[in-house]
Amino acid sequence: MTKTKGRNVVVVGTQWGDEGKGKLVDWLTEMAQGVVRFQGGHNAGHTLVINGVKTALHLIPSGIMRPGVKCYIGNGVVLSMTKLLEEIEGLEKAGVEVRSRLRISEACPLILPFHAAIDVARESLREQGGSEKIGTTGRGIGPAYEDKIARRALRVQDLKHPERFAEKLRTLLELHNFVLTKFLNAPAVEFQPVFDECMRQAAIIRPMMADVSRELNEAHVHGDNLLFEGAQGTLLDVDHGTYPYVTSSNCVAGNAAAGAGIGPGMLHYILGITKAYCTRVGGGPFPTELEWEKPGTPGWHMSTVGAEKGVTTGRSRRCGWFDAALLKRSAQVNGLSGLCITKLDVLDGLKELQLCTGYELDGQHTDILPMGADEIARCKPVYETMAGWTESTVGVTAYDKLPVNARLYLQRIEQVTGVPIHLISTGPDREQTILMRHPYLA
Repeated sequence: MTKTKGRNVVVVGTQWGDEGKGKLVDWLTEMAQGVVRFQGGHNAGHTLVINGVKTALHLIPSGIMRPGVKCYIGNGVVLSMTKLLEEIEGLEKAGVEVRSRLRISEACPLILPFHAAIDVARESLREQGGSEKIGTTGRGIGPAYEDKIARRALRVQDLKHPERFAEKLRTLLELHNFVLTKFLNAPAVEFQPVFDECMRQAAIIRPMMADVSRELNEAHVHGDNLLFEGAQGTLLDVDHGTYPYVTSSNCVAGNAAAGAGIGPGMLHYILGITKAYCTRVGGGPFPTELEWEKPGTPGWHMSTVGAEKGVTTGRSRRCGWFDAALLKRSAQVNGLSGLCITKLDVLDGLKELQLCTGYELDGQHTDILPMGADEIARCKPVYETMAGWTESTVGVTAYDKLPVNARLYLQRIEQVTGVPIHLISTGPDREQTILMRHPYLA
């Protein structure tokens, strides 16, 4: 008798990131045997609250907080060994077993010190020249992806061959130091300290190196449920986002296959995570943005009640009304199976809500977010006004216990976007969740 193959779920952010993916990945991992990170770098952050204890993760999949679950870093991730080892050390101090459960793809490109140096120097040059900053975190993610696409990246597998690594590193440093010193007016990066530190780190991570593609396919055939965890959000996708104010990788669900080394037929359910309002960190257009720094306004309410600070950078998140036209674009490019609405409780106490259903653009009405920053910047949101609610939704775990107006708000989101809501988060803890339909059982 052939064993039944596993069921796989992809979790993606549908806005500009920070939607609360970490909590949902952790919650879903109860039914998964493996969790996979498939893109991005340590520019992303997931905050988990378990029994009141807060943990921030940047590279290691959120499933690490569940004992016995395997965690995989796929080939689509650009890897900072320094940050990875810091994260492992922090988790181990908290009593979490990491090394026996973490598998790192040998095909991951490495983020090295000169990548971060270039990132920071470029943003500084933009600012000095009067150009608007992209909003990069300055952690070297973009330059590392550039090396990957230019086919000159140092990858995890190169660490196993010190002489080969040294030769490639010298060539790469020659190129990047020319750019740093001659174009960006920044100091050069020395070879020996970088090489020595990489060799030290390589000895630590070598037992965790793996053919992740093969292991995932074998786990699937064996019957394991896998969970694929994206970083950032759909509107930061390098192809489908508010270009050029985007990240350097594909954040959409389809990249779970390419970024982990599996076939797209193995992606069975796509869960889109979306806040009950909108936030954005960094530069770029934001059609429904409010005066979130002005006390007493709805935007201020979202910012303060929602504690809207970036997990990785600590930067304040810009806040605005829910944008259903934006979500329509996300649903289209991800092929969403269902939605999870997070931070519904943040809207408690607002007397009136605005829900964006489309835009006026150059005298025409559109019901879906256009492509690229230039077009989006000219969009004027078209709103529907809905009544708010005064009752608390914090910690509610049953849909029929939500205030009537909260339910009407959620129903309208479903109607306008055409995507069913399968989960609702009413607080940061695992247990503060309303289940309508389980992604592993849908």
